[in-house]
Amino acid sequence: MKQTYKSSCPLNCWDSCGFEVTVENNKVTKVDGDKEHPITQGKICGRGRMLETKTNSTDRLTTPLKKVNGEFIEVSWQQALDEIAHRMREIKEIYGTTAVLHSHDYANNGLLKNLDKRFFNEYGGVTTLVGSICWGSGIEAQTWDFGSSDSHAAEDIYNSKHVVIWGRNVARTNMHLFHHLQQVKKQGATITVIDPIFNATAKIADHYLSIKPGMDGLAAIGIMKYLLQENQYDEEFVENHTVGFNDLVELLEQFTFEEITEKTEITYESIQYLARIYSNGPTSTYLGLGMQRFANGGNTIRLIDALIALSGNVGVAGGGSNFGNIQVGKNFNMSALTLQHKATASRHFTMMKQAEGIIEAVNPEIKMAFVTCGNPLVQVPDSNKVREAFESIETLVVVDHFLTDTAELADYVLPTTTVFEEEDIYYASMYHHYVNYGEKLVDPPGEAKSDLWIWTELAKRLGFGEAFDYTVDEFLQMGIAHLEEDGVTVEKLKECKRLPLPVKQVPWDTKEFSTPSGKFEFTSTLAKKKGYEGKPLYTLPKESRISNPDLAKKYPYQLLSIHPLRSNHSQHYLFIEALQEVKIEVSEDIAREHELNEDDIVTIFNDRGKLTGKVKLLKKAHPKTINVDEGQWHKFGGSVNLLTPDGNSDNGLGSILYDCLVNIVKEK
Repeated sequence: MKQTYKSSCPLNCWDSCGFEVTVENNKVTKVDGDKEHPITQGKICGRGRMLETKTNSTDRLTTPLKKVNGEFIEVSWQQALDEIAHRMREIKEIYGTTAVLHSHDYANNGLLKNLDKRFFNEYGGVTTLVGSICWGSGIEAQTWDFGSSDSHAAEDIYNSKHVVIWGRNVARTNMHLFHHLQQVKKQGATITVIDPIFNATAKIADHYLSIKPGMDGLAAIGIMKYLLQENQYDEEFVENHTVGFNDLVELLEQFTFEEITEKTEITYESIQYLARIYSNGPTSTYLGLGMQRFANGGNTIRLIDALIALSGNVGVAGGGSNFGNIQVGKNFNMSALTLQHKATASRHFTMMKQAEGIIEAVNPEIKMAFVTCGNPLVQVPDSNKVREAFESIETLVVVDHFLTDTAELADYVLPTTTVFEEEDIYYASMYHHYVNYGEKLVDPPGEAKSDLWIWTELAKRLGFGEAFDYTVDEFLQMGIAHLEEDGVTVEKLKECKRLPLPVKQVPWDTKEFSTPSGKFEFTSTLAKKKGYEGKPLYTLPKESRISNPDLAKKYPYQLLSIHPLRSNHSQHYLFIEALQEVKIEVSEDIAREHELNEDDIVTIFNDRGKLTGKVKLLKKAHPKTINVDEGQWHKFGGSVNLLTPDGNSDNGLGSILYDCLVNIVKEK
């Protein structure tokens, strides 16, 4: 019998789409868009549709695996969990609980995926990861400026006179915003795209500005300098609702327009144009993730925030500095789910430098690690160091659907369920404010079990099973009970399938901010408390012609690693044969310099590693730019992270993997 159900996309994505899923004979046969979803309105991307292929793949892990003499053998759940629990008891007694590392990433946006933290906190507290490879610098930066990283409602773009898409290819990563861009353009709004790569979003723009990677903050300085010079800034907002303006002025005076245009490689006329766009608002700005993945990434976002505030586009309909929308995630009672107070010990590595943390850890050393919702061997910068680190761990446990590169290193691999084989609610703190419900639609293959089942069974063996003695509904209720007065309950979610969360549609419209001062902070109080300068700053990328000319002579090209079109990070490379080769995209000037044609074989390299693949030409990309999409499995040629650095950004909570110079050679 064929039936269609409302469900949700679990992927770590801007859009958090509603699904219509067709099930026939206990098998998912089709994934389509939910036409009744208020935001996504029936439109979904290929990554979402690919979840049918993922669920039905014959490559799925269906029984626990244990590595014996370098080879995996199938074992029972009882044996695998008994042995893992025994090892955890030993480690706790001999070394302490922080000898266990929990490496958790963002492969699934289900609320109940946070229960792994509950397990490790009940165990006593382990070594965990802080920061984010993806967007950590930007979130921290906006928290310093505004008190939080909050975006305008999706529909607010229709109040915008101008829209600036700064470093975000929404056609690839935020398709419903792309639809709105097309609509507001028809209604007369201008669209400006600032990006080193001329992408599908740039194709619909009224103006496209190519900028040198890593120099976006300096471009913002140039625009602000022009606004002040021409007295075109919002004096009332600055005087009454900000602190630290004099520090900003002092920074702007340190730069000349000649220096700004030379380093950013944009024209003075472009600076004038952008100043007009910002001073003649309301102007909404949608920021991408790439430009905060440099050593200067946090200050880059802070300087663009400062521009948006200076020009009067904060707290007004049609404006906004739209990066994250973490007011969405703040609606959930994570403390009730995770029981952080149960941890009696703790230690933290940054997500970016987890490999270094593992290698250098003492008192205690890392003796055991769990990997959930992630594939660090592919996704974490400096893959060679990551492999060295994870190979050094005595006991590695990976929870996954497939034998990923990371899972292949494991001592135990525990097969888990996909989105359609478990019940949860889903949301994304990136774009819109709807939470979606997804029920269990089909049975998992073989002996695959949900993450919740795995943690429950391990908790029983370790003596704190009562912490997991709840039904799925009861856990969901823990997370959202306080939202009942806003009309959000488990029962209503099951009935309606999606509900709006209580958020500000236009953040900061009262001009009251969540900073210590209650104002927008050009100079951040929170940053000072954390030991940082606090003042607005501009620093150069770590690897650039200007900051490190000797390195740039050796490695003259900027390597970017943007999000793949057809895979959510590394998740779908296994299913799409066309993705299973490395594509090295080069700007036209590089192709001319090295006499490269499409499909030539080249190797890019630096001191960290090398990667070989087929040439693809980047039309209209900024000179000296190379891109390799992130997420590629090593077994299919190698991850771009073989070359990327693992450093922390200027505010300590983001990656610097775009801050990467390489050279290129044509293979004979």
